[in-house]
Amino acid sequence: MIKILVTDGMDKGAVCTLKDMGHEVIEQFFEPEELKEQAKNFNVMIVRSATKVRKEIIDEARKTGNLKLIIRGGVGLDNIDVSYAESQGIKVRNTPKASSSAVAELALGHMFSLARFIGIANVTMREGKWNKKQYKGIELSGKTLGLIGFGRIGRELAKKAKALGMKVIYTDILGPAKDCPEYSFVSLDKLLTDSDFISLHVPGNKDKSPVIGKSEFSKMKDGVYLINCARGSVVDEAALLEALNSGKLAGAGIDVYPEEPTENLKLVNHERVSVTPHIGAATKEAQKRIGAEVVSIIKEKF
Repeated sequence: MIKILVTDGMDKGAVCTLKDMGHEVIEQFFEPEELKEQAKNFNVMIVRSATKVRKEIIDEARKTGNLKLIIRGGVGLDNIDVSYAESQGIKVRNTPKASSSAVAELALGHMFSLARFIGIANVTMREGKWNKKQYKGIELSGKTLGLIGFGRIGRELAKKAKALGMKVIYTDILGPAKDCPEYSFVSLDKLLTDSDFISLHVPGNKDKSPVIGKSEFSKMKDGVYLINCARGSVVDEAALLEALNSGKLAGAGIDVYPEEPTENLKLVNHERVSVTPHIGAATKEAQKRIGAEVVSIIKEKF
């Protein structure tokens, strides 16, 4: 039997499976100071995005030597000091396959929301306004979608966008994807100048510097839409607001923020921004797949 700490919630079916396997599972969120003490008592820690596993927590966990595995239920690992954990003999795993479709669908949802004023129309109608003449939108069909990052999520979004009649171009640090000849690989600069919609699907830079800042916005065509369901740090929020206010951007769909919960009310309340509270993987189906991957990882390790 091993002791497993689930700090940010997990699919109930997966929890039951782990218990049926004879493991002790504790589901509880701890603030950082308390987590430092609790981490000593567990063999496995399962986190999502809320819990940050930094050096101080890892150092405390090493005092007993119990902690052998940290699992991130999701894709991004920027909330875990991965290199340091592994240097201390603690394995770090994630579940990269489980949430691709869910995140891609949310990105597409933001595109629809912006193109047809769905989000802001919900707000103004509840205020008693009938702004029919102000909400002349655009169709996605025939538009160019530029994907920055062409991993699992980028590819899922590409398939869905192509089915809607969009032209899909992409850029990726790994170069052209030979197994996807139906989409065009281009340089970042060409993507910025040619795209009607730009969607980010990259993990972010280690130094937290933005992928999209003032210089990149200046290269985009007027009236472009930007979607970020990747990481908050990949877009400079001040430059984003400037681009929205100047009219360079027609709209932005944002699910992730440099600090969460975000306190950037100028961005959240902007009439041409569609916002969600980091819910890219928050579907019943994705959570079941994440849970299944977590169980598989634990079976493999123990």
